[in-house]
Amino acid sequence: MANQSPFIWHELVTSDQKSSGTFFSELFGWKRKEVDAGPFGIYTLFQKDGHDVAGMMNPTPDTPGKGSYWHSYIAVDDIDECANRAPLLGGSVVVTPHDVPDVGRICIVVDPAGAITHLIQPLQQ
Repeated sequence: MANQSPFIWHELVTSDQKSSGTFFSELFGWKRKEVDAGPFGIYTLFQKDGHDVAGMMNPTPDTPGKGSYWHSYIAVDDIDECANRAPLLGGSVVVTPHDVPDVGRICIVVDPAGAITHLIQPLQQ
């Protein structure tokens, strides 16, 4: 991962996917593809020229923050190691590492100043 940006996915969390989806689709010329995310409801993929460029989801009980917002996922080689190191560095783990089918392992950590960071260990391809 050293040869590419570690920021690999961008996601919009919103309680109104219809309104937000229409706005960003029309603003950027994106298409939308809705997929069933099981207990999380509908997950929307934003696509440009047939390629997935970002995602959109409803807030979940574990979602940190209030209101609608964009966040990025930072790719890491070992998500469990990062989750273990975060508290040692003065941060905390908000959502523990867990598997997302067909995606990889994700978790959410907070730095000592309160910055929320989403981490992902992508599936090996």
